This record gives sequence, C-alpha cells and structure tokens, in this order.
Amino acid sequence: MNAHGIKQVGYLDIAGGGQVRVDGNHAYVGHMEFPHGTSIVDVSDPKNPRIVAEIGMPTNTHSHKVRAQDGLMVVNHERLGGEQPADFSGGLGFYDVSDPNNPKHIGDWNTPGKGVHRFDFDGKYVYFSTTIEGYIGNIMLILDVSDPLKATEVGRWWIPGQWEAGGEEYLWEGQVGPRCHHPLRMGDRLYVSYWHHGFFILDISDISKPKHISGFATSPAFPHPEHTALPIPFPVQGRNVMILADEDVAKLRPHAPALAWVVDITIEQQPLPIATIQPEGQGREIAPPMTGCHQPSEVVTGTEIPFAWFAQGLRIFDIADPYAPKQVAWFQPDPAPGVDRLSTNDVTIDDRGLIYIIDRMRGLHIVERA
Repeated sequence: MNAHGIKQVGYLDIAGGGQVRVDGNHAYVGHMEFPHGTSIVDVSDPKNPRIVAEIGMPTNTHSHKVRAQDGLMVVNHERLGGEQPADFSGGLGFYDVSDPNNPKHIGDWNTPGKGVHRFDFDGKYVYFSTTIEGYIGNIMLILDVSDPLKATEVGRWWIPGQWEAGGEEYLWEGQVGPRCHHPLRMGDRLYVSYWHHGFFILDISDISKPKHISGFATSPAFPHPEHTALPIPFPVQGRNVMILADEDVAKLRPHAPALAWVVDITIEQQPLPIATIQPEGQGREIAPPMTGCHQPSEVVTGTEIPFAWFAQGLRIFDIADPYAPKQVAWFQPDPAPGVDRLSTNDVTIDDRGLIYIIDRMRGLHIVERA
C-alpha cells in the first residue's frame, strides 16, 4: 500500500463495482459483472461494513450504476456482448429501499438496444444516457419517476445528426460515432459528457425542452473520451468552474494516460480550460489503458476533489487555486488477491466525510483524510 494524507478505516471484500454511492447508513454498489447486480452495504460502523442485501443480473448483462434517495433506488440495465435471456431489456430498474435490508422491486423502464449506461438522480427526475429507437448511439433522456410505476419521459436532447428516424443527416461516417455518456444536474443546467464529442451545457429551465448553451471537445488533440462534466457548486476565487474528466479508455491512438481539466464556465457561452489535473510524475509516456484518470467524485464538499484514477488508486486534488491544482493526498492499496493491478473505478463521499472507493475488479475501501 502507498498512501499520503489518507488512512484506511474499513475494507469489504466484494465483487468489482462500477459505482458506489452512500445514502444514510448504507452504501449502494453497482457491480461490473453478472451475476452480481447491486449490493447494499451497511456502513453505520465503517470499520466493519457488511452486505445486507444483493440483487442479481442475468447472463451477459450488468447493472453497474446505482443511486438511492428518499427510499427509492434506481439502477441501470445494460446489455453486454453475447446473448441475453429473451425476456431481458435494457433500461432502468426501480426498487423500494425504505428498508435497505429488504429491497423490493417496483418496476422497470425498458428501451430497445443496449440500454442505459449512466445517470444522475435528484429524487424526482432521472437524467441519463440511453439507446432509444430511431437514434444512432446514446442520447440524453429525462424521466419523471415521482411515481416509479408510471415513469414518464419529460425531455430529451441529442447532437443533431443522431436522429436517424427523423431524417437527420449522419455526420460522422468513418469516424467515432456520437455517444452521450451521462448528464449531471446543477440548478437549471445539465452538464453532459458526450464521449469523443466533448461536453455540452444545457439549459433545462424548461425541462421539456433542453436548450444547448455551449461546449467543446478536447478530442482529437487529446485522444481520450470525456467521461464526466462536473460543475463545482460554489465559486472558486470568484469564478464558476467545472471539472472535465477524460477517461483512460477507448483512445483514438496510443497516448499517455488520461487527465482532467479545470474549465472556467463563468461565461457559460464560452467555457475556457484554465488548468490540467494529473498526479505528479504521471508524465507523458504512452501507457496501457486504465492507467490514468477515470472520474471525480460527483459529491463535492469542498475544494479538495477525490478522483478514481484507475491503476493509480484514489487521488485527491485541491482546486482552491483553480489555475494551479495541487495533488494533496493519495491512497494506492495493494491489488486484491489474483488481480494484477488496481482499477479504481469510482469514488464518493458520505455525510461524515468518509471516502469510498470501489475497484472494478474487487474490493471496497473506506478511507478518511489523515
């Protein structure tokens, strides 16, 4: 183990995960690989986390993203390669978790194609990336789940050229196709990462008619896709800023590990990158995929931003000076038995300030700043 400024509080030997999020005294883990779907973990004693409920997934599918709020748990359903059971559909699943020890399936929202990848959830609306009939690639959809038995679409947005059924001209023949990764909401704005096509800021003051404000792409100059567009919910040195995280996968060409950017969005019609974020010593040497950046914590509690940095574990950067972010702490545990190297996939923070990291291969660590 290699750590600085962080100490381990607890550990749970658990199947690899794509997302971890905490609500109250329970952590919700969405798993990467079937038959594991979602695990609910009691973290009231963070030194001794324990699984209290598990939900499975069928062959060649996964449910690797999860959110819970006000007694409702939302999970994604997505197809992997190979054949799935005939009755499987991609989409979203809804569960009553008023008793987290006994989750009860309420219903599903189904869609053709691969299904839902990642989403944001505010207790009433789900904002997500999905395949949908008539469109090429994933687009952004907004669903009202105030009554999960009658989940209702209230808005959608896509890059012009994706709506094949509407006769739009496809603009990317022979190039990387468009694909919404996921939106994040802050106020009446959505910050939407769109893979190799960059990110977009959308006005949702009329939630039924999302409107494009601005955006840009770091690709192809940097060949990594955009994973997360994370707005910081408070001014930093009098500026409104956003973290734009490249993911260290799906590179357009061999390249050094992915990094993240600080983007000034004070003038939101003209977003401006003002700094990069990467560990000291990462360098610019070509490296295998899943060496560099994956994503920041979507829960922001201050200027110290935790990142899941794939093979380099948890990295915390302070953006108090947004023009010169500093790495202030890190936690790089040993890989789980039988695993060649770390693959830290997601990170979040709970109300106690504890930090949770899930490895996509195996293991959940609970840590805190030292």
